[in-house]
Amino acid sequence: YTPDEWRRRLGKDAYAVLREEATERPFTSPLNTEKRAGTFVCRGCALPLFSSAHKFESGTGWPSFWQPINKTAIGSTVDKSYFMVRTEVHCSRCGGHQGHVFDDGPKPTGLRYCINGLSLNFVPGKSA
Repeated sequence: YTPDEWRRRLGKDAYAVLREEATERPFTSPLNTEKRAGTFVCRGCALPLFSSAHKFESGTGWPSFWQPINKTAIGSTVDKSYFMVRTEVHCSRCGGHQGHVFDDGPKPTGLRYCINGLSLNFVPGKSA
């Protein structure tokens, strides 16, 4: 897609997050409190990224997961913005920015995938 096509598909706020690597304000996503069984998919291309079975309350203000749905769903790059080094995560299919992964999550992985709610859609049903 061209940038204009992405803007039309996603809307202004989701475009800023997915295509320009912006971050939504904390505690603004309705997905923070989503507790039903289901799958969180990329808002850009609908690739399944996270299972509700791996979601946890991190208290950070963004939906958080301790692992992706599988090893190939999420890609990562080094993010050196804002005078720090972090690991940025993105959809492996469309490249849409999802958020960052940190090593302060719960067992069994010890990881916290801190994801922008604007990067995701929730599909209720059996969780993967």
